[in-house]
Amino acid sequence: MEFAFLGITAVVMYLVMIRPQQSKAKAAAAMLASLEEGDEIITNSGIHGFLTGIEGDVAWVEVAPGMDLKISRSAIAGVVAPPKASDEE
Repeated sequence: MEFAFLGITAVVMYLVMIRPQQSKAKAAAAMLASLEEGDEIITNSGIHGFLTGIEGDVAWVEVAPGMDLKISRSAIAGVVAPPKASDEE
């Protein structure tokens, strides 16, 4: 009975903690692999900019006209979705 409880606890821990973390890591890796020049991105520190170049693990981000930052590719938190065109305009 006690071993069954331990087994059930292990399965619940896997389903609640480990599996969601693995899917989140896969999604982040897919996002980093799909980056292209010209994408508007946000970094983990909250800096917004446009990708101007990607060289291996290094990305160049334009944060202002003529000002590029050299950042680690893994520091990119996500791609900013372009605003949707409204039918009212």
